[in-house]
Amino acid sequence: MKHMLATAALALGVTFSTQFAWSQVAWDLANEYPPNSVHAQSADTFIKALGEATGGEITITAHHGAALGYKSVDQFDAVGDGAIQVASSFVGAWAGIDPVFLVSSLPFLAPTVEDNRALYNATKPYYKKVLADANQVFLFATPWPPSGLWGNKPMDSMEAIKSVRIRTYDANGTVTLREAGASPIQLSWADTVPQLTTNGIDGVLTSADGGAAAQLWEHQSHFTEVNYAMPLQILHMNKDVYDELSDEQKAAVTEAAKTAEDFGWDLLANRVQENYAQMKENGMTIVDGVSADYLAALGEAAEPAIADWKSKFGEESEKLLEAYEAGRTQ
Repeated sequence: MKHMLATAALALGVTFSTQFAWSQVAWDLANEYPPNSVHAQSADTFIKALGEATGGEITITAHHGAALGYKSVDQFDAVGDGAIQVASSFVGAWAGIDPVFLVSSLPFLAPTVEDNRALYNATKPYYKKVLADANQVFLFATPWPPSGLWGNKPMDSMEAIKSVRIRTYDANGTVTLREAGASPIQLSWADTVPQLTTNGIDGVLTSADGGAAAQLWEHQSHFTEVNYAMPLQILHMNKDVYDELSDEQKAAVTEAAKTAEDFGWDLLANRVQENYAQMKENGMTIVDGVSADYLAALGEAAEPAIADWKSKFGEESEKLLEAYEAGRTQ
């Protein structure tokens, strides 16, 4: 009898131990951008919220600043293949995968935060489908603050940007700035500072937040505000990993994603002014109030990029833009 009880107790112990082991989930999250950037903070918010919602059952280790060696362009396949479980990726880097990923950076299309949110809502179903087809789950997306021009002089006129070697983050920016007379060079974020250090580029198209997080004031003296676009960053995960979760854990992932998404969008309210204050403290000159003629000329230079996107996206482009316009008026 004692032997039977001991065996039963051992069996229960093994069962309990196995169930406990299965309940503990540990993931890695890759992110190309610095730990103090808006999207690193949004990812950290997701991690914290998910840990709290699952009582610690799901833990995620964040690897910001491309610590795992992945750039955003690599993370699409890395997550789909299961090399990493979760990633926060800049969508412009995925332009070669599907033209839908260029929507959020179409120049001057969505000039306000409200416009940007309407554009995101219209585009979200497309993001979900492309990721699902690649064995991934779309969790949420948050915007970068408006892109501007970093440089060692004001870039507040067409003459000022003529022939300037400016880093761009996707095809939209490359086409637009080339049409404007600059000499654009498309680079991932991880390659941008090294190119500044070696004088491979003269300026950078990015947000005040991205530049401040990387302390670009060590290489640049001016930031020209043009409100070019507010491109998105997507948090996505491997579908096989997601499918292994319990229903309760999946619900927790959804809840944490909403918490982090709300956090990321709410950050925009004060982020730009906070960035500007930090940049000024470090000797940067903020060039704002550029002329309407200059913005109009940049808008005209952007027209070929928008036309090219429409041709690549096909008939769905008009449907998407109509949904965006409808969302703006609600």
